[in-house]
Amino acid sequence: MSTEDLTGTYWYCQKHSTVEQFDGCGSHQRIGPFDTEAEAAKALDTIAERNRRYDAEDAAWDG
Repeated sequence: MSTEDLTGTYWYCQKHSTVEQFDGCGSHQRIGPFDTEAEAAKALDTIAERNRRYDAEDAAWDG
């Protein structure tokens, strides 16, 4: 993915706990990309929900 493809995307900055566009902090500080500012704002909640789902799937797999 080129940087031109990332223009107009949103990122959650872990350093500042804010939503940024592509030209914000460096990639090692960010989670994303997201299509909307609202999606980026929920990044930590999205990660937590996915982890819960994956943990449940792993538990079911382990039997």
